[in-house]
Amino acid sequence: MQIKPRQNLLEIWQALARHSFDAGTWSWGELGGLSSVTDAERLLCLLYPATEMEPFRLDDPDTTQLDVERALRNAGDSRELPAKLVEILADFMEKHRGQEGPTFVGGHSFAPEDPEQELTREQRDVGVVDSYSLSITVCLATLGFLKVYRGKTRRVSTLALIDRLRDETSARLTAAMISMLRSFTVDVVDNSSDQGQALTRLLGRGRLSDRQVLQRFQDRFKSLRALIAESVTLGLDVDVTDELRNENRLFECGWAWSVVEGAPEIDLEPSTAHDVGKQPQGVARPVPYLYFTVVALDGIVDLFSERTLVLGLLTAEQQRLAEALRLRWEITQQYWSAIARFDDAAWPLEDIPWRTTLQQLESEYFSLSVASILVYDLVRRRATDDDLTRTVAVMERLAERGRITSGTTRDDPAIGLHNPGVSLPLLGSEKLGPAMKWTMTDFSAHLLKRTIQLCALSRNIASQDRLLRLAEGILDHLWARRITEGEGVGLWDNVHAVYPECPARESPLSWSITERVTECMVAAHGLYSQNPIRSQEMSTLAQAALSEAAHLFGKEQMNQPAPAPRSPQGEQVRAIEADLRRARQLLDRQPGTAHSLALGVLARLYELDRARGDSGSRGV
Repeated sequence: MQIKPRQNLLEIWQALARHSFDAGTWSWGELGGLSSVTDAERLLCLLYPATEMEPFRLDDPDTTQLDVERALRNAGDSRELPAKLVEILADFMEKHRGQEGPTFVGGHSFAPEDPEQELTREQRDVGVVDSYSLSITVCLATLGFLKVYRGKTRRVSTLALIDRLRDETSARLTAAMISMLRSFTVDVVDNSSDQGQALTRLLGRGRLSDRQVLQRFQDRFKSLRALIAESVTLGLDVDVTDELRNENRLFECGWAWSVVEGAPEIDLEPSTAHDVGKQPQGVARPVPYLYFTVVALDGIVDLFSERTLVLGLLTAEQQRLAEALRLRWEITQQYWSAIARFDDAAWPLEDIPWRTTLQQLESEYFSLSVASILVYDLVRRRATDDDLTRTVAVMERLAERGRITSGTTRDDPAIGLHNPGVSLPLLGSEKLGPAMKWTMTDFSAHLLKRTIQLCALSRNIASQDRLLRLAEGILDHLWARRITEGEGVGLWDNVHAVYPECPARESPLSWSITERVTECMVAAHGLYSQNPIRSQEMSTLAQAALSEAAHLFGKEQMNQPAPAPRSPQGEQVRAIEADLRRARQLLDRQPGTAHSLALGVLARLYELDRARGDSGSRGV
């Protein structure tokens, strides 16, 4: 199916309003308040498009579009919607604030590794990087929404609630940024250890000796190693930076699953420290996870988006924290991009599936995670055609291996990517009770988002066409997984509809998948908002056609009497002038359209000449 972000989002919003609003009142459902992750995902299905896409804005009742209002009619009309959204956001902030400040509990998103055991309350209350990242996005979207809506309402009670909500949202944003900083880690390993040997094998792939890998690693990461040791100080253990200076050791960097054990607290201004509350003790082992690293990058990028900067959403303290996160964002991209492309002749990323170094877990999901970080880096440094072409091939192979664009076999293990998903042991959680795990089921939606991002990056027509066809195939797959009956009709995720051999879930509704599909549609909107790729061949044709059309039009005006201003001939001449002017304006941005306009002018000039019965000796 063709990707139609506006129509697709309207369908999602209609299903969301039908499910989440009961007689105009928002309902969090039975599990509401038990997981900040799930509640934030549910909110973002509505809030993210409303703040990232101009046609879906809800902060100005006078500009709400009719199809948007119709899709959300279960929630209220254009005057009621923004006020209700303020109340919903205030309720979210209240639900996820404890006595000591904002909370980021994983709740029921955590699961015990041993299904026979039960997690303790203390374990379920641990914060998780997913929540920190989602909270950054929710808070920035909320602050932007409030900044506009405050000038559109005069209701005293609403204005008071907006002011209180703004303060609570800002405090939550600061707390999320602090926890995000304290969850970043650098894992320094001896190259002779099991983990060091696993990393060496990953990079060498049987093509390079251990000595060659170490030498190349030292050369490639020398400047990055120095940058981390000298500049990354907030929230990182000093012992780690000392170990990092030893160039004979390997290292990995990224985000752990939660605040790292022993991570130092971050110094704040007294007023900010009071609002944020007590900084939690770290639980996670200082080991980077690919999944949580990608999740962190997705949230951090919103801190320095154009919208955040234009609206001035960050305080001075938050700007300091944002700069520290931006440094980690750039370092992480550079590191994993270099790891993915370590050997130019044969990228480690091209050897699917990827295997993690410490836990020795192997999955296409980890290949997708590395590819996701590579996509961020390609956007940051303007990818070469070779890098882009090779990354496109990786995406196509992942879609095939994930049985999204290819058929399944009997007892196909690839179905496990989607149901029950890929599980990660959460190292360090065993100190609080039974060992915990985190499960990812969003392989398809994750792949679609990265494919659309690559498509927006591509300036190569052939690569973009491959990516568009791949994205449409993935969307076909995802659209077939919408729930068609029972709770959550029109939302996700009925995996059983696509893979009948997999067990049906007791409760198929997944706000995680629904939110990620929503993100994909917002990304697609950004893709179609760009100018099309400029083809040099088409530009040459357009210039030639425009030159001929302009010359013949000048000749027509020279050889024929000037038509009366209001005559049909006069109207036609003015239309030709307008098309020629428009074609010149579009020549650089849309050469295909300029070519079409020039051909239209040539056709009309020919018709004028033929209508006069002119043989061509005097006219065109």
